[in-house]
Amino acid sequence: MSASSAGPIRVEPVTTRAQLNAFVELPWTIYDGDPNWVPPLKADVRKAFDPSKHPFHEHSEAEAFLAFRGDRVVGRICAIRNRNHESFHEESTGFFGWFESIDDPAVATALLDRARDWLRERGLETMRGPTSFSTNETSGIYIGGDDGPPVLMMAYNPRYYPTLLETYGLSKAKDLFAWWIDSDPPTEYLLRAEKLLNRRYDLTIRTIDMSRFDDELAIVRRLYNQAWEKNWGFVPMTNAEIDHMAAELKHILDPNFAFFVEDAEGEAFGFALAMPDFNYVLKRLDGKLFPFGIVKALLLARRIRVMRVMILGLVPEWRGKGIDALLYAQFLRAGIKRGLIGGECSWILEDNEKMNAALERMGAHVYRRYRMYEMAL
Repeated sequence: MSASSAGPIRVEPVTTRAQLNAFVELPWTIYDGDPNWVPPLKADVRKAFDPSKHPFHEHSEAEAFLAFRGDRVVGRICAIRNRNHESFHEESTGFFGWFESIDDPAVATALLDRARDWLRERGLETMRGPTSFSTNETSGIYIGGDDGPPVLMMAYNPRYYPTLLETYGLSKAKDLFAWWIDSDPPTEYLLRAEKLLNRRYDLTIRTIDMSRFDDELAIVRRLYNQAWEKNWGFVPMTNAEIDHMAAELKHILDPNFAFFVEDAEGEAFGFALAMPDFNYVLKRLDGKLFPFGIVKALLLARRIRVMRVMILGLVPEWRGKGIDALLYAQFLRAGIKRGLIGGECSWILEDNEKMNAALERMGAHVYRRYRMYEMAL
């Protein structure tokens, strides 16, 4: 969508129900006619900005803004102060996210100025984004690769967004890779690795037990922050945040794609999760689950043919031993059994050399790229 009229732009904080509705609804204007856009559930976006319903607000701050030209909403942004990020990384970095804009540098500039000023007023020294409230949620800008709809919880945007951000003065902080792997039988590399590891270690790989979901979730809580603590941009999730994400994903989770790795004593030291690409369903619900969306969603879910490997982590002492190969072999077998055509492994940091090399050896290839931007304040 391009700018069709000139005129002054004003940016206002979202303080009323009507303004929040406008914030939620704007993407339907930005992406009108785009066959690849996946509408989010409107109720989920509203819930994200309700301090009583999203646990991010228990420890941090965020403020949403709308850009107007006359009476027309032409853009939106959210300024984010993630106090957990500040303390964990010991850096004075703030974030922006939920960014949408018509193809007009003046609109993007007004929005980014407002987010920058909001962060600067709080003493922060760097602005980074775009991301949802943290990198544990949707992050980055799509910058290139295969065409098509994004998979579950991955970013999508008009092709002009990188230009808007770079024209403003934001520069690359880090690129994020999305790898594609076909649902073929495990490669010779994977089979050799599997044979060697099974001979060397007394390990057990098991699927999640949904009848003991709360107990299994407690194991995930223990592993999650240990397994990812050294990743760039990683922010530890609070127990409340893990519970919140689990509650959102539980109803679409396929237990055949959620694995724990246990040592000889039965202690879990790794966890891997792939989710069916529920975006296939969301694309056809147009943002509304009620009144008939639940039935429609259940019927459509049977047609999903793609998965997203979104979590794969091991505690530090088990890294570098090839255990990830065992888990990917399990995903491939489960995918073939379910009739999937393949899956996306995302996102992987561009400089995560070990993980990227391992995926390449498995026959995967980078098919989409995303970027996080930043600038000094």
